[in-house]
Amino acid sequence: MKNSDAGGRNEVANGIGGESYAVSSYLLNDEGRDAGAEPDLVCLSHLRWNFVYQRPQHLLSRCAQTRRVFFVEEPFFGEEMRLEVTRSEEGVCVVVPHLPEHVRGRREEEESLQQALLSRLFAEYKIGEHILWYYTPMALGWSRHLRPLATVYDCMDELSAFEFAPAELREREAELFRRADLVFTGGHSLYEAKRGRAPHVYAFPSGIDREHFGRARDIDADPEDQANIPHPRLGFFGVVDERLDLELLGALADERPDWHYVIIGPVVKIDPETLPRRENIHYLGGKSYKELPSYLAGWDVATLLFARNEHTRYISPTKTPEYLAAGKPVVSTSIRDVVRPYGETGLVRIADEPREFAAAAEELMREGISAEWLSRVDAFLAQNTWDRTWARMAELIDGVAERRRAARAAGAVTGSLARPRANAAGAFAAAGD
Repeated sequence: MKNSDAGGRNEVANGIGGESYAVSSYLLNDEGRDAGAEPDLVCLSHLRWNFVYQRPQHLLSRCAQTRRVFFVEEPFFGEEMRLEVTRSEEGVCVVVPHLPEHVRGRREEEESLQQALLSRLFAEYKIGEHILWYYTPMALGWSRHLRPLATVYDCMDELSAFEFAPAELREREAELFRRADLVFTGGHSLYEAKRGRAPHVYAFPSGIDREHFGRARDIDADPEDQANIPHPRLGFFGVVDERLDLELLGALADERPDWHYVIIGPVVKIDPETLPRRENIHYLGGKSYKELPSYLAGWDVATLLFARNEHTRYISPTKTPEYLAAGKPVVSTSIRDVVRPYGETGLVRIADEPREFAAAAEELMREGISAEWLSRVDAFLAQNTWDRTWARMAELIDGVAERRRAARAAGAVTGSLARPRANAAGAFAAAGD
């Protein structure tokens, strides 16, 4: 690949299987890397890096501080086959495959072209020893040819329960469980559901960036689009999809028409026409991660308005500790990973019915924020930072990689000796729970 002198972009064209494609990228090549550099991490994700800042961004931005991280998204479809690579603010190489429109929905052709583009990425950026990190089992279809030092499945949701989940997802997840050296789960409920699928499953619930969200405690000024919304304000931020309890939101707005409900986040996978419309419900759209503390600062109560259905059975909402770090009282529906530990320790109020939910919010506003409650919140959050979570994950990954290197050096090509073994209790304890 030749380096461009205009803005750090490169364009190359190559032929694969009769297709011509281009690779456009920032200069993220192998030049200047130490011989003993950490192995690269290649993440295969169903989520887009710039969609909503959540678990993958928190973990992989920390990983990128010590090694190259390539975050490979699902493809876009258009006129040409190409691979776009850009550097995020956090230093992550965001990789976006572009496939020709005529292969959309033709699984074998899609995956064949994606495999070719992935191989080209490895060649262009001289990716040698690497860690393979999956967020979607569907990526197995175009990554089975890789030979990583360690394979990690960070299972953050029960993807098979989501709307429009591929029919092959369950089968491919079973294969990924067989291939993975380490399986991390995004919460305790998901851990309990998955721990019998493999002997190397570890629970890593949502962490917290305390410094970022803690800024909300000292912010006085409202963002422009929230400034004119009257108090009391009950807020929610996150993806607005099939997991949100729209019936509860509408009922709360009717139950307390003098309260105002601020909903922040993109609307996906549901018809916007199904959203409850009231004068006291305010949909402000998606906001950047940097902006969220400014909105939180102006709320009287933060809410988790999740429905109780198959889509939410295993979720562990990242926003729970984020709300608490902002110093906001929280009311949530009875999501298992919120009830335990937040509800059981008195950090979050739990309510499901509209009147019960409104009563809990009203009581919290009447009581106000006590120094004792804030002290308990801070003590709890101090043990659950993203920095601590990533450090524990990295330790496990490094252990697998070291054993895999040793096995390869000894001529063990199967890698089976390198896999860590732990019983369910040992795995749970090793994750710090």
